[in-house]
Amino acid sequence: MLRCVAAVAAAGVLAAAPASAQQGDYPNRPVKIVVDVAPGGGVDTATRLVAAKLEKTFGQPFVVENRPGAGGNIGAEFAFTAEPDGYTLLASSPSPLAINLWLYKKLSYDPAGFQTIAMMSRIPNVLLVRQDFPATSVQDFIAYVKAHPGTLSFGSQGVGTASHLTGEIFMRRTGTKMTHVPYRGTAQVVSDIIAGHIDLTFIQVSNAFPMHESGKARILAAATDKRLEFLPDIPTLAEAGLPISTDTWNAISAPPKTSPTIVARLNVAINWALKEPDVRAKLRELKTLIGGDSSPAEVQKFVENERRQWGEAVRDASVVPQ
Repeated sequence: MLRCVAAVAAAGVLAAAPASAQQGDYPNRPVKIVVDVAPGGGVDTATRLVAAKLEKTFGQPFVVENRPGAGGNIGAEFAFTAEPDGYTLLASSPSPLAINLWLYKKLSYDPAGFQTIAMMSRIPNVLLVRQDFPATSVQDFIAYVKAHPGTLSFGSQGVGTASHLTGEIFMRRTGTKMTHVPYRGTAQVVSDIIAGHIDLTFIQVSNAFPMHESGKARILAAATDKRLEFLPDIPTLAEAGLPISTDTWNAISAPPKTSPTIVARLNVAINWALKEPDVRAKLRELKTLIGGDSSPAEVQKFVENERRQWGEAVRDASVVPQ
């Protein structure tokens, strides 16, 4: 039923477009979705769930192709330089669209040049501490960090990643000082939290939740506007007077100059795919928030706000562009 409604809505969008801009037969061949990260993570999983639904809606293959590397730049460049015909799309983490322009002196693509289509998913960051950390609340945590300036270590998934920059934002807002320990990915960060080699991290809830649930580490707060439904007893940083909201989101974009008609048609189809019960159930299982029901313009505005927030964080952290 949802697919029928989606098809009707998409048809309405097409009917309203000028005849010269209409792409009524789109897609009539396979569509490639380039994912800027390796297989298996939240961005990749959400993309594959939606791609399967798009295949049923349009009757054409939506092929997911992983092109990780260089902080997402490899996949982003490939998609950016593709023909703007709707047959090559980008499924990205925040890095290529909102962070990398602050981290690299020169990029082979323009982050602001992509045509944003839809927001698929969002994975909030949380403050995860080692199991025996002496603080049990955000207020106690801040007091403890202030009493031990520069002695506590916070791990991240690498310099310039959302986990690193969230920590920098936290220190700036609280007037605290911690030592940043960058890793090359998530697994070692979590492993060293459990082993007590580092004190804390600001990391995606999907990675932190199993450690919290098993008692191997503790989530003190969520970097969200409101409490997460699967962590109702965990307060937000906002409740502690820190309006910090960061997450790893997954947006679908197209190359510059892609037809607005194609963008609109894909937006409708992706938003309806995210309403399918099995997709919603799987994303909830992965502790991932649904990102649908936004127009391309709303997604563009969100990305622009993210770009400003991460730019401020990079400058405050004095990260030297590569």
